[in-house]
Amino acid sequence: MKIAIFGTRGIPNHYGGFEQIAQFLSEGLCKKGHEVYVYNSHNHPYQSNKWNNVNIIHCYDPEFKLGTIGQFIYDLNCSLDSRKRNFDIILQLGYTSSSIWNWLFKKNIKLFTNMDGFEWKREKFSKITMQFLKLAEKLAINYSDVLIADSLAVQSYINSKYSLKSHYIPYGANCFEKPNKEILCKYNLKSYEYDIIIARIEPENNIKMIMDAFVKSNVSRKLVVIGNMNTKLAREIKSYIIDDRVIFLGYISDLHVLNNLRYYSNLYLHGHSVGGTNPSLIEAMASNTLICSHQNVFNKLILQNDAIYFSDKNQLIKIIESCKKAHYKNLSSNNYNKIKNIYNWNKIISSYEQLLSEF
Repeated sequence: MKIAIFGTRGIPNHYGGFEQIAQFLSEGLCKKGHEVYVYNSHNHPYQSNKWNNVNIIHCYDPEFKLGTIGQFIYDLNCSLDSRKRNFDIILQLGYTSSSIWNWLFKKNIKLFTNMDGFEWKREKFSKITMQFLKLAEKLAINYSDVLIADSLAVQSYINSKYSLKSHYIPYGANCFEKPNKEILCKYNLKSYEYDIIIARIEPENNIKMIMDAFVKSNVSRKLVVIGNMNTKLAREIKSYIIDDRVIFLGYISDLHVLNNLRYYSNLYLHGHSVGGTNPSLIEAMASNTLICSHQNVFNKLILQNDAIYFSDKNQLIKIIESCKKAHYKNLSSNNYNKIKNIYNWNKIISSYEQLLSEF
């Protein structure tokens, strides 16, 4: 099959979750004999036209000039380019800035859309933006031939809201097997003497709650914060968090480094509350770390009873002050086994290939 993947800034991953799945999925489908193309932003750090046998198509992306509106123009450019190529399938990862252009696709192309999470619930958006995102969701529903849900909660929502079938395929990860303690030296960290957050610094990820709880705790451990610190909320947090225990490392894309930082942490603090299966959560499970998670349906469906849950700041303070990774080895071990048996990339890629082949 001739397959195009778009809706991301491109591969190899330098940005986030959808870029991660685009990277692993495109490479995996190539290995299975398919002809795969991934759309990349023209200013992506990787500028070659091939990556591990995956074809790369660079399209002009003015986001760096125009902000959010630039994402819409980038997706328009990708959509127009697709008309020049004879793709059998387009796999659209997300829909927020792309579904308004779905009418441009050739009629003989099968459109598969990963519906992501409930984008219109994100607190950072204005009411007008939330209304647009609901429209974008409906457009994706209407134009797609096949819908993919990365969470059972999203699948249930699509069924109840639109009376439509979607196919559940979660994110994947590879089990982390070769920890290297020397990586900690670069960041002046000691094993199990720090907690960690890896997330976009956005309201619905409860970063402020987590950091406030940590600062109010009496622990001597450090808190490592990994994520883009150029957002409005990130700048606000940095301006008032004055605590020598808190270390802001900015954005890190090197998966080997991230896996080691997760593995040697005491607690992995996961505050995500909106969306489907969060990629960083799956990767944390694969890193054999102890997960302390915000209690909501999305996280519970994945972690089940194998996490320490919090709902508010006071509850989290008590957890931070009392929990040590060594006392909860069964939780991290159970999550690691879920990656082996359910969420491993080989299984996820095979699920995608089977679904793509059925239509």
